[in-house]
Amino acid sequence: MPVADANLSQLLTEQRKHVTPALSRLHDHIIVKGQGSKVWDETGAEFIDFNAGIGVTNLGHSHPAVTAAVIHQAQQVSHVQCSIGFSLPYLQLVEALRPMMPHESLDTFFFWNSGSEAIEMALKLVKRATNRNNIITMVGSYHGRTHGASGITRSKPIYTQHTGPTMNGVYATPFPYWHSLGVDPSTPEEELVRLAKYQLELLIKTQTAPTDVAALFIEPVIGEGGYVPAPAAWLQFLREFCDKHNILLVLDEVQSGFGRTGKLFAAEHVPGFKPDVLVFAKGLANGYPLSGVASRRELMEKQEVGSIGGTYAGNAVACAAAVAVAEVFKTQPILENVNARSKELFDALYAIRDSPKTGHLVADIRGQGLMVAVEFRTESDPLTTKDLPAGTALPKDIGKRIQKKCHDNGLLLLTTSCFDTIRFIPPLVITQDEMAQALKIFTAAVEEVAHEG
Repeated sequence: MPVADANLSQLLTEQRKHVTPALSRLHDHIIVKGQGSKVWDETGAEFIDFNAGIGVTNLGHSHPAVTAAVIHQAQQVSHVQCSIGFSLPYLQLVEALRPMMPHESLDTFFFWNSGSEAIEMALKLVKRATNRNNIITMVGSYHGRTHGASGITRSKPIYTQHTGPTMNGVYATPFPYWHSLGVDPSTPEEELVRLAKYQLELLIKTQTAPTDVAALFIEPVIGEGGYVPAPAAWLQFLREFCDKHNILLVLDEVQSGFGRTGKLFAAEHVPGFKPDVLVFAKGLANGYPLSGVASRRELMEKQEVGSIGGTYAGNAVACAAAVAVAEVFKTQPILENVNARSKELFDALYAIRDSPKTGHLVADIRGQGLMVAVEFRTESDPLTTKDLPAGTALPKDIGKRIQKKCHDNGLLLLTTSCFDTIRFIPPLVITQDEMAQALKIFTAAVEEVAHEG
């Protein structure tokens, strides 16, 4: 276990003021070590990490198989630029990923560095393949911070605030989420899907002709917008809608991929579901910068040679890490652990919701696998308070206060969305004991906030 390091504390004090203030931090210290589901900072403080680098270190920090693969590859060749030649791990990764894809038609790949860049690649791909310019996106979606990616993001305005016009030709339609549709949280899923269908059909009647639409982008689980899983009926409808209008369907599994929802990809929760393009990153290489786009060859070959590329795209060391990740999923019971720990997490959250001490704080519990959220009620939101008894007082900033109490007691958690929501994204290898310890900390924090008012 790391011990307090005065030299590192001094470095932090002297240099943090030279880091851009536009970058926020949950833990304003130096993370000096990570092992499995835990991290330590320069003071020696230990934390259970329920963020996993925002869904990146799915196999935990410093996984031995990934570490060994990185060391080995760094000793061979650290980088082969993708326009110059292939590295061995690049081709091994293609070989490993093909059978992992949620549909066999996804047989052609391009690797980049980040999720945002992969979204940019997908935007160019669908526009070139269809010779159309318009894009349909979902209210609540998050696709990245670069120009095109932020242009189709609809989770918060902060990503485009004061930076001028974004990419044009983008149209947003409501996701089947009660906030997006302005209905009661208890609205049945079938009704949410019906209302969302109507709004999408209305969009192509009033805002853009379908013959001008290149693609529809969707996260199968809305991520930064609040961890809202897409109903199977909604995804099935979108497939039919896109086929009817010759629109390409792009599935953004940057956060939901690689075991996060209890399947290798969230699309697998709908048997036989076929996206035209799949975008993935985060858990792909367990912390090394790597992302990918997969599609069928007939679409990929519509892009002219040289129209895509990147200095670091498909870096050899990152690809070697990803090959190791794929092997771990193949040989170890990762998904079984996800589903077992998921049940424990949901059971604990339901207990908080059903408790007379804390239930009045909870508006919604949702998610899949270990991509889970609890949304709290706020007095300013009538959708979340209409069923409360008259005179019920709600604390202010519930999520932020719970997050702070958890942090002070050794649990790192993130909030998310424009609503008062805490998200749970622990490493997929988290143990039963670690889950129990984390949930004990979280439950105590919720009870304290409820008591303090």
